[in-house]
Amino acid sequence: MTDVCNIAANLPELAARFPDRIAMRCPGTRGPDGLARFDLTLTYRDLDARSDAIAAGLARRGIVRGTRTVVMVRPSPEFFLLMFALFKAGAVPVLVDPGIDKRALKQCLDEAQPAAFIGIPLAHVARTVLRWAPSARIRITTGARAWLSDATLAQVEREGANAGAQLADTQPDDVAAILFTSGSTGVPKGVVYRHRQFVAQIAMLRDALGIQSGGVDLPTFPPFALFDPALGLTSIIPDMDPTKPALADPRKLHDAIARFGVDQLFGSPALMAVLANFGAKLPTVKRVTSAGAPVPADVVAKMRELLPDDAGFWTPYGATECLPVAVIESRELQSTREATESGAGTCVGRAVAPNEVRIIAITDAPIAQWDDTQPVEEGVVGEITVAGPTVTDTYFNRDAQTKLAKIGERLPDGSERIVHRMGDVGYLDAEGRLWFCGRKSHRVETADGPLYTEQVEPVFNTHRDVRRTALVGVGAIGAQRPVLCVELAPGVDAGQWQRIERELRAIGALHAHAARIDTFLVHPKFPVDIRHNAKIGREKLAVWVAGRISGA
Repeated sequence: MTDVCNIAANLPELAARFPDRIAMRCPGTRGPDGLARFDLTLTYRDLDARSDAIAAGLARRGIVRGTRTVVMVRPSPEFFLLMFALFKAGAVPVLVDPGIDKRALKQCLDEAQPAAFIGIPLAHVARTVLRWAPSARIRITTGARAWLSDATLAQVEREGANAGAQLADTQPDDVAAILFTSGSTGVPKGVVYRHRQFVAQIAMLRDALGIQSGGVDLPTFPPFALFDPALGLTSIIPDMDPTKPALADPRKLHDAIARFGVDQLFGSPALMAVLANFGAKLPTVKRVTSAGAPVPADVVAKMRELLPDDAGFWTPYGATECLPVAVIESRELQSTREATESGAGTCVGRAVAPNEVRIIAITDAPIAQWDDTQPVEEGVVGEITVAGPTVTDTYFNRDAQTKLAKIGERLPDGSERIVHRMGDVGYLDAEGRLWFCGRKSHRVETADGPLYTEQVEPVFNTHRDVRRTALVGVGAIGAQRPVLCVELAPGVDAGQWQRIERELRAIGALHAHAARIDTFLVHPKFPVDIRHNAKIGREKLAVWVAGRISGA
């Protein structure tokens, strides 16, 4: 093993030990039944050798160590080859969700100030027409010809074909990538990842979830597939639009799982709901991981029925800025369901070693040093903070947001570390478990005190005719009026709303937090984030509510 700190550093060793092991399969041609044949494959030898060639070819084009490079490529062999080539080159890939608002996307790309832009032909059309990333002087396309670009990726690979092994001498604190947040609570922010943080993520996920080399993974969120080669896994890239997991075809997912003996899969709660509602058994799957938002209790229960008895269903808690923070297995999560539905919040488990999770008093102001924090007592809701090896330390070109999210802490040995403010509220119980109570920015500050989304909504989500609810506040902070938006379950006629509202009021009256809700509005379909289709767009709902309530 090399001492270089890089997510791609052990790829040559894996290629030498398991040259013919499939690193990834991607959908390709289709059979008469309309199902993908997954005939686009890369072995570990292919992935290593071809990413070497691309890294060398990129260097000839000026993409070298430290070069910020926008990557807008669909999940495909080209995406994974390119990403590992950039890591090997020591370049800095910049990843932005292509489905976000186009104005926000342009702002993200402009903020990143990339020197290079690599994308599918359509991305280059948009770059030209919408003037994305004007700083990018090097332009490469994955298309068959170099239209609106300087070269094709195939040409770049040919140019570096005989250059041999490539691996920049990247150090732990070197910038490895800039990953933009989903933007579910505002304009996405570019999270600066260092090589040591990626390497730590792999180790912590492996240890926390018991991942072993040789498994077969179905990662329905493409960036997570980048961890698989470092873990010695085979990735089966699903036949779906990764920006719309809620619309994935469960028939296609099951086909891939059965055909290739998938034993682990990752997906958002929306993707889990698709599989749960489809109702077919998953006999080969031994490990399921779901993140992005709390997984609804009924989805957890249905998935457990579909999985083998010895399978693990894990729900890690974390964020783009820090992952994983804590983790809980579904059996323990199910044991806390009654408490959640009574207003306790959602249990997200115990901190993943060696993370340190602490709860401080809620404030919207910056905190420069840990000495200025106000820790709260056990069981008291406050702001969740975490310190650990995967905690990122800055947003790119966003000094104000960095100051709001990061706290400096001097340790007893004189060293310093960064503490990340998760932007979430919650508490630690007597067993050391972390309970999530919602986003800090989503709390409703009424004249009678704050209300938190994850302590209110699960109470009402128990109603049989309700798909989900969302708490929002209207009016001045400190005197906000709490309003519960309700999305009805599929097939429920909106004409039944008066009855449903009466029943919701009766449910709320039984619980301290929920009893304070006196305004209920039915909404046709909640807005959700584009990354996981799971986080409710409460900011948009608040605007909608304000327009419905006179005097708001």
